[in-house]
Amino acid sequence: MFCGRQFCSRQKGGDAVGKTKRGKGTKWMVVVDGQGIPLGSTLHSASPAEVTLVEGTLAAISVPRQHGGRPRQKPERVIADRAYDSDPLRMRLKARGIELVCPHRKSRRKPPTQDGRALRRYRKRWKVERTFAWLGNFRRLVVRYERHLLMYQAFFRIACLLITLRHL
Repeated sequence: MFCGRQFCSRQKGGDAVGKTKRGKGTKWMVVVDGQGIPLGSTLHSASPAEVTLVEGTLAAISVPRQHGGRPRQKPERVIADRAYDSDPLRMRLKARGIELVCPHRKSRRKPPTQDGRALRRYRKRWKVERTFAWLGNFRRLVVRYERHLLMYQAFFRIACLLITLRHL
């Protein structure tokens, strides 16, 4: 009667879908400006740590300059949470001229690399979390209906575009 159709439940799958503590999912890596407007983003499987994905996400930034020329791709500083506390990452970003502002992990054994003055900027991290909340308002992103990563990326970029247009 229903040729070629299967009516049994399936497991979530597709590109950039990885295991988490609560099941399977996709990790959103987003770089925002001081107002919370997305500048660059990448989508990955939920399994790898954020530390390994930072540089690929920073390469996705492309901000046009006011007076023409090549678009800007390097921020002055990156404000991140405790998951990004890694000395090799700090050195790699410092070599590129980027300051990493993130609190140290509680289990850190080495002496701290930042003083309180640099961590004052961490107070502005709520703008990043607000952007993730705005992205969470798009049901199509929260419940991943698309099996193909290309279609999911398209909807993710449309959501970022809508957020940008709302705040101009």
